[in-house]
Amino acid sequence: MLLTAVAAVLATSGAVAVALPAFAAGPTATFAKTSDWGAGWEGKYTVSNGGTSTLTSWSVAFDLPAGSVVGTYWDALLTSSGQRYTFTNRSWNGTLAPGASASFGFVVTGAGTPTNCTLNGASCGGTGTPPTTTPPATTPPPSTPPPTTPPTGGLPKRALIGYLHASFANGSGYLRMADVPADWDIINLAFGEPTSVTSGDIRFQLCPAGECPGVETEAAFIAAIRAKQQQGKKVLISIGGQNGQVQLTTTAARDRFVSSVSAIIDRYGLDGLDIDFEGHSLSLNTGDTDFRNPTTPVIVNLISAIRALKQRYGAGFVLTMAPETFFVQLGYQYYGSGPWGGQDPRAGSYLPVIHALRNDITVLHVQDYNSGPIMGLDNQYHTMGGADFHIAMTDMLLAGFPVAGNAANVFPPLREDQVAFGTPAATSAGNGYVAPAGVQQAVTCLVRGTSCGGYTPRSGTNPNFRGLMTWSINWDRYYGWEFRNAHEPFLNSLS
Repeated sequence: MLLTAVAAVLATSGAVAVALPAFAAGPTATFAKTSDWGAGWEGKYTVSNGGTSTLTSWSVAFDLPAGSVVGTYWDALLTSSGQRYTFTNRSWNGTLAPGASASFGFVVTGAGTPTNCTLNGASCGGTGTPPTTTPPATTPPPSTPPPTTPPTGGLPKRALIGYLHASFANGSGYLRMADVPADWDIINLAFGEPTSVTSGDIRFQLCPAGECPGVETEAAFIAAIRAKQQQGKKVLISIGGQNGQVQLTTTAARDRFVSSVSAIIDRYGLDGLDIDFEGHSLSLNTGDTDFRNPTTPVIVNLISAIRALKQRYGAGFVLTMAPETFFVQLGYQYYGSGPWGGQDPRAGSYLPVIHALRNDITVLHVQDYNSGPIMGLDNQYHTMGGADFHIAMTDMLLAGFPVAGNAANVFPPLREDQVAFGTPAATSAGNGYVAPAGVQQAVTCLVRGTSCGGYTPRSGTNPNFRGLMTWSINWDRYYGWEFRNAHEPFLNSLS
């Protein structure tokens, strides 16, 4: 009646009616399942403040049915009672101004999905009541510092990428982080290694002084990393290597991988992760024949773990990979144990990982060394040690290829800016060393389509080809910086 009377007065007086504001919806928490692999899934809640007052904390709780359990989680603190899980904000993401939002994610083992969701004790869908502005009494204090936010800014169009022997010594000698020349755009710290093959528990420490005379203190190491980052360089932890076999056979190992790698990244303030799984870290179970839908636990768990790390650190997280040709390009001929069994189950086993993470990979730099002959897209075998091998192997990633010869099962090409290739810095660094002239011939062919020799790239020209990786910065220093001095100005000269 009152609203009717007001409307009548406005109509007769010629005044302009102003619509009354809609009642604020208050805060909401929206669920999304971001990945599902049958035996488990990855999910995300987004807490949005749809009210008119600042939200100073939030707590999202939900139930999971019996048989489903939360494992890895990020960007929130977790407590649980039976099948009831409660996620509360961290110290850096609890305050939400009107219209602002924050997200947290988690991985669940089992097929069950959340029910009975509440946000600060009210329905996650919003109740129309004002948002809570006092912290819940049960919110536990943060137990660990927030994850380091990677510095803003991307890579240069052409990148020089190298591995730094940070945790061990060999014949090339130790090199302090502060003494790494500024030409290196990505520095991969070699290596983070597991406490056991299947533990997923990754550890990293600086080379002991007894093994590496002149090693810097951890504080000086971290300060040097910050200085590199201020120059726009990226410093990553590389996991694996020749001796660091990593097999994430269980979800517990997967979750430990995520938490232990996060601890390393946070401790040193790193920009991301390099996956350098070699040897027997990755293989495909019998019957796992579709790279688009892998079922082997070590593959599925690795994909899930990397996605969790990417979600934790955000868009600025740098992800690189350094597989050997056996695990990638050999997939053109052979994939896993094959349809009848009997093949090496490691053949092509990186392909499902690369494919699942192709939207997250910053640079893929296959090791074009320590390799046997590999068939290229011209159906000819190519042998390491010259420009031809680099051209043929890299062209496969830029053009895509049928897996195991199946034209109906094609591995799609990667973006040009995601592709580089790896080559030893010197003869002592690995089998397959190519002198600077040969390396530059290969890059010129891939970028401009000239100087290609006997191989014609199926991918055509690739003006956004990313650059070069080498093993290693230490070996390059030992040999008078031949790799750096030759290739950094060359890459910069390419239009």
